[in-house]
Amino acid sequence: MDKFTTLEGVAAPLKIINVDTDMIIPKQYLKTIKRTGLGKGLFSEQRYKDDGSETPDFVLNQPAYRNAKILVAGDNFGCGSSREHAPRALLDIRIRGVISTSFGDIFYNNCFKNGILPIRVSQADLDKLFDDAERGANATLTVDLASQEIRGPDGGTVKFDIDPFRKHCLLNGLDDIGLTLEKKASIDSYEDKLAERAWA
Repeated sequence: MDKFTTLEGVAAPLKIINVDTDMIIPKQYLKTIKRTGLGKGLFSEQRYKDDGSETPDFVLNQPAYRNAKILVAGDNFGCGSSREHAPRALLDIRIRGVISTSFGDIFYNNCFKNGILPIRVSQADLDKLFDDAERGANATLTVDLASQEIRGPDGGTVKFDIDPFRKHCLLNGLDDIGLTLEKKASIDSYEDKLAERAWA
């Protein structure tokens, strides 16, 4: 998993509450077990018309937000069913930060496991960040995980809280496999001793 230290980029405003995982990536895209290629299904029912052409007024189709790295979203983002494809679809189009007042628990946990930082802020701070995001490509946000702050284009800052263990994992690029490999020496030693006892 790539390390997450500082993320700077355009933030796309998605002023919709209760965005569930089926909206993030509809069920027809869940057949694959690959981690890549899911970006085409991200918000597909909002991004595309029935004939496959783009819906021009959807935020991620607008020129200013096509390369967004951060999503500023309404309350309760990522609610609904458990599908790890949802954060993977965001990651596939290079979105590594999602900011909201609250998240669905499973989606929130899955973000950390896939190298995405979900940030909880107050409604007042979210409103400020929406204002920044609505300026388009001329206004970028900077998310600094080490200092736990979001810096706006005019120099304003928003502080955020994060669990220290999850912060450690993101800063060091550690998913569940990476955490296990940190204990490789101890695991190998245990396995060697177990093998010796098996033949004793």
